[in-house]
Amino acid sequence: MIEVKKEGIVIEKTSLIFENEGVLNPAAIREGDNVHLFYRAVSNGNFSSIGYCKLKGPLTVVERSEKTILFSEFEYESHGVEDPRIVKIEGLYYLTYTAYDGINALGALATSEDLEHWDKQGIIVPQITYDEFLHLTETKKTLNEKYYRYNEPWRNREKKDYKEFIWDKNLIFFPRKIDGKFYFLHRVKPDIQIVVGIENLKDLTAAFWQNYFTHLEECIVLSPKYDHEVSYIGGGCPPIETEHGWLFIYHGVHDTIKGFVYSACAALLDLENPQKEIGRLPYPLFIPEYKWELKGEVNNVCFPTGTALFGDTLYIYYGAADERIACASVSLSALVNELLMNKKNYNQL
Repeated sequence: MIEVKKEGIVIEKTSLIFENEGVLNPAAIREGDNVHLFYRAVSNGNFSSIGYCKLKGPLTVVERSEKTILFSEFEYESHGVEDPRIVKIEGLYYLTYTAYDGINALGALATSEDLEHWDKQGIIVPQITYDEFLHLTETKKTLNEKYYRYNEPWRNREKKDYKEFIWDKNLIFFPRKIDGKFYFLHRVKPDIQIVVGIENLKDLTAAFWQNYFTHLEECIVLSPKYDHEVSYIGGGCPPIETEHGWLFIYHGVHDTIKGFVYSACAALLDLENPQKEIGRLPYPLFIPEYKWELKGEVNNVCFPTGTALFGDTLYIYYGAADERIACASVSLSALVNELLMNKKNYNQL
């Protein structure tokens, strides 16, 4: 098994109003010797915004903002701006997040040239109802039945005229274009799906998504496979390019008598065709084991969302028990080699 070092807690909640309930699930990007963390900050009533801190090296906090960087401005995000991820493509920063309006949780995008001024581009994932989802996938006899169980309407709505959409979260861009086109991951439970070959994000029209869901089985990049991820999986950190493929750190969830347990997991995707899975760890990369991972706003959670590479050491930033931000480290080369060793085993399953 691959050796992982738990580096401990990086930052915790403060008494500031916007983050007095918790800090978690940070986007991370390295610039020079610094790592910029854009994290989910939670205030009373479970309202989320995006906070910011800067690290010197992978672990030392040298700056932390006392105000939010991104906050709710529009109806589609009126209840929260959650769980950011960040990449830099051709000089422009793409920060994706979950926009929550109290009923719907959908992937949205903001862009920046300087990490300070952000332009919100709105929701870019599909906005379809459960009935529309049923209609578009009705011929998919082999589609996992959990799609229908996890996504059926269940929320107690006070706004009777408010449209309820399938939740589509964990929106994550690949950090470069492939053949000049955008690729990104997203998640409709229980699998992780991929959008490939988009020349312009304006092409993500209602007609595009109708066709996409009609061919949904072709768009699934990862499905739950092992015991530690049997309930469902979801995107974690932006993919990391290596000579052997895209290293993808994601989260896996399994149900226990104590509730769901969230673990960090790893897979390797083909460089030029990331719809193709090369290999996957048959065990979790790391699991909740320390008090600060086992007890919090949500118990038993390691939720990876960002990385920074220093030499051969990959630092993985994650939400710990939905209340604090922690870090784990691993040898990048050792992890990739471990995935390659599991390539044959996985393909034989």
